[in-house]
Amino acid sequence: MTQETTPDVLSFDQNTKPKLPTGLNVLTILTFIGCAIQLIGSLWSFFTAKKSYEGLDKLTEQMNSENMPGWAKSMMGDPENMIKMITKAYENRIPIVLLSLVATALCFYGALQMRKLKKQGFTLYTIGELLPFLTQFLFIGAFALTGFAMYFGIGIALLFILLYFFQRKHLVN
Repeated sequence: MTQETTPDVLSFDQNTKPKLPTGLNVLTILTFIGCAIQLIGSLWSFFTAKKSYEGLDKLTEQMNSENMPGWAKSMMGDPENMIKMITKAYENRIPIVLLSLVATALCFYGALQMRKLKKQGFTLYTIGELLPFLTQFLFIGAFALTGFAMYFGIGIALLFILLYFFQRKHLVN
């Protein structure tokens, strides 16, 4: 009588349990830190949206001021787009924060699954990383995907997706 040993049926004891690779361990720890930062940032944006919206006049004055250096103006982008972006962010703050929380939860859960060496974690993580950009595009508009901060965020997200992609060889079912 033979016993099948498929990955679904294997029961590991402490000695034969697959070890979490160092690269995957570091990536998931960084992801947990990023999730905490994203959670705080999402909630902060939600609770300060009204204040930002009410301060549009002051912001417009500052952006059109001669005292503001050129490099600072270029990082902030076009004043008209900034006003539109803040207005739409305020108007759509509830769906934006809800989808941001969903994205954070997907990234967190995906990283937990990858720590358990499960392949589905990569898919969940990737969806969680891309969802905020889709949310920004849908609720604020294409001009929300411009500017240094957004490019930096996109770069970090793509970097982590790529780093996790190269760690997929360690993941099973």
